[in-house]
Amino acid sequence: MKALVLSGGAGTRLRPITHTSAKQLVPVANKPVLFYGLESIAAAGIREVGIIVGDTAAEIRGAVGDGARFGLAVTYLPQPAPLGLAHAVLIAREFLGDDDFVMYLGDNFVVGGITELVDGFRAERPAARILLTKVPDPSAFGVAELDPEGRVARLEEKPACPRSDLALVGVYLFTPAVHEAVRAIRPSARGELEITDALQWLIDQRRTVASTIVSGYWKDTGNVADMLEVNRSVLELLTPGNEGTVDRDTEIIGRVRIGPGAVVRGSRLVGPVIIGADTVVENSYIGPSTSIAENCRITGSEIEYSIVLSGSSLLGVGRVEASLIGRSVEITPAPPIPAAHRLVLGDHSKVQISS
Repeated sequence: MKALVLSGGAGTRLRPITHTSAKQLVPVANKPVLFYGLESIAAAGIREVGIIVGDTAAEIRGAVGDGARFGLAVTYLPQPAPLGLAHAVLIAREFLGDDDFVMYLGDNFVVGGITELVDGFRAERPAARILLTKVPDPSAFGVAELDPEGRVARLEEKPACPRSDLALVGVYLFTPAVHEAVRAIRPSARGELEITDALQWLIDQRRTVASTIVSGYWKDTGNVADMLEVNRSVLELLTPGNEGTVDRDTEIIGRVRIGPGAVVRGSRLVGPVIIGADTVVENSYIGPSTSIAENCRITGSEIEYSIVLSGSSLLGVGRVEASLIGRSVEITPAPPIPAAHRLVLGDHSKVQISS
């Protein structure tokens, strides 16, 4: 069995972060989202992985390399434009051969991994298996409709009027039957080859498309709110530890991990919190669900429920919450503005101004 990992796409919902960084490499608990997916694939016993890459190919290659650090053998498959998930399967045909495979969206996050799912698929081998989860706004996803027996009856991509609240999670399992399906479909109204159309083709051909309702935790990390929530979820499982230097005037509460070379002075850290290597925290408060990457500087500031990427600094600012701060960002107090009133008054006006 092989894996096909999708790591193209522009990441428009995470701009401006993704103007200079691939969305799959934005870190959660100081580790790129993509790495969690690759680790799950390796844990499931899969060794050959094809990674679909686009405009950020060089950055993805630089981060993942040949895959050996994950116990994987990685092949990079360029996609000239983001033309749909089914198009990714189409261009990966030679790499996939006649093997079963799991398709994993590189910016998705599944707590607990995919080992049980892969083992079940190997044993049963339906034409395809999809993961489903209930969402409050299914119109933003591919949506599945189940028949009274719980079998997949109909699939639709981003429907205006969803027939159910079951959205497709970004992990799919396929036998080689899907290759005929992706060749048979045509581009949708938005110009993409939709994987939901390929799955529907399999259903129409009376091939078995099985489904699993996700009972654990899943997130598409395509926007800031979801990134912060995934970061919170991962930090809840954090193993505390200190490889840096913490002075006696610092208070540490809960699960806090401090990386090598980091220095914390006169501060209060309330976990779960992770502090990256060579970061300096002085006279500051770092609150729960916060990840501070390497080589950062936090001085005289407060920050909570946030992600700070490498090389950034918060110097003498007030409280910062629910924020995603990119690389090499500098945040400082604004200069004082003289208090003044600017008036345009008509004749015989009366104005009262508080001192």
